[in-house]
Amino acid sequence: MPISLKPCARARTNPLPYALLCIFLYGTATMAIGREQPLSLAQAQHLAIVRSHQLAGQDSAISAAHQMAVAAGQLPDPVLKFGIDNLPVGGADRFSLSNDFMTMRRLGVMQEITRSDKLKHRAAQFEITAQKTQAEKSLSIKGIQRDAALAWLDRYYSERQLALVDAQLGQTQQEQQAAQSAYTAGRASQADVLAAQSAVAMMEDRQIELQARLSNAKTLLLRWVGDAADTALADPPDLNKPALDSADLSQQTMQHMMQHPQLTMLAKQEQLAKVDASLALANQKPDWSVEVSYQQRGAAYPNMMSVGVSLPWQWDQGKRQNRELSAKLAMAAQASAEQEEGLRVLLAETQTTLSEWRSKRKRLMRFQNKILPLAQQRSTAGMAAYRGGKLSLTELLATRRNETETRLQSLQLEADAAKLWAALQFLSPASEFDVTHKDAK
Repeated sequence: MPISLKPCARARTNPLPYALLCIFLYGTATMAIGREQPLSLAQAQHLAIVRSHQLAGQDSAISAAHQMAVAAGQLPDPVLKFGIDNLPVGGADRFSLSNDFMTMRRLGVMQEITRSDKLKHRAAQFEITAQKTQAEKSLSIKGIQRDAALAWLDRYYSERQLALVDAQLGQTQQEQQAAQSAYTAGRASQADVLAAQSAVAMMEDRQIELQARLSNAKTLLLRWVGDAADTALADPPDLNKPALDSADLSQQTMQHMMQHPQLTMLAKQEQLAKVDASLALANQKPDWSVEVSYQQRGAAYPNMMSVGVSLPWQWDQGKRQNRELSAKLAMAAQASAEQEEGLRVLLAETQTTLSEWRSKRKRLMRFQNKILPLAQQRSTAGMAAYRGGKLSLTELLATRRNETETRLQSLQLEADAAKLWAALQFLSPASEFDVTHKDAK
């Protein structure tokens, strides 16, 4: 509905109220214009990323890991010590702090001197954890893009299928009315009327099915883009060019695949396991602790000072430190094996998805270039034969139904190929839709 801005012309006579009214009207007009803009697939992906709380949580985890990396690289806090040594608990000097020459009030400080390589490995643990979380975030972004694209495509093709059935239903209802009129006039049989009624009922059933599918598609899209789910959809992007299109995924492509966030995450997991093993190896050398204390005695006695060094006694390295190192080395080997297996799984999934996409596209081209034209020609010929009295209404309706089913199959093939295209975007190490969460904001 058009929005009138004529009241703004009265602002000269009474500026303030009409100025506020103008602001409201212009804002409403702007919002209305914004709603009329169709929602593209790329915009849906962008909105899904902006609205994701998961990415915000991963940003917080990355920041936390960076902060912990700084803290882990520092020496432990010094330990303040205070106490009373040699306090008498019996005799005439019981509980006296100054009469006995051995009684001392002690104040000291102890500092653990952690080896620099240990501090370096501890800081590296959190830095690599931050990098691993960053890879997980990149993988989450690709997953959100894929799922938002699937929801957008599901709604787009559901609308096209429903529009096709709606048009066919309208035509079938007209044919039912014509059959009823012809039967009343004695030019058609009751079988023709029943055939037309059956065709309408079947088409109405298909309409209900597609309406439910479209409703579910809109609900799923709402989960990703919010209120924009009710916006009309733009035309889809070019779905004929997948992000990956290599016949055999050559060695160069395999190296490129290692940049996929899923494999990057596994690589960081391996690095983290290796750093843990390096730290376990460094722990075989104990850290020193230095302590300095000052003891105050009674006024008649001199004060004292003590200096000491502590060193852990690793008396059973074979069952403790060595076992820990062996465990960490085994975990590093496990992470390396998982990375190699992850590459194989990703390559196999990519090859399978790419093969399925090519098969769907090949079938779709066959439908569009051969099967659909034949169905349309058959329907046209059937109409001409019906008008010439050489074909019954039942046979004509069957021909029409065959054309509609063929068109629906073609649309379903196109939808399946489009969803495989979205899956290939996810499997690609990088795609045109890759953005960071902060950039999206």
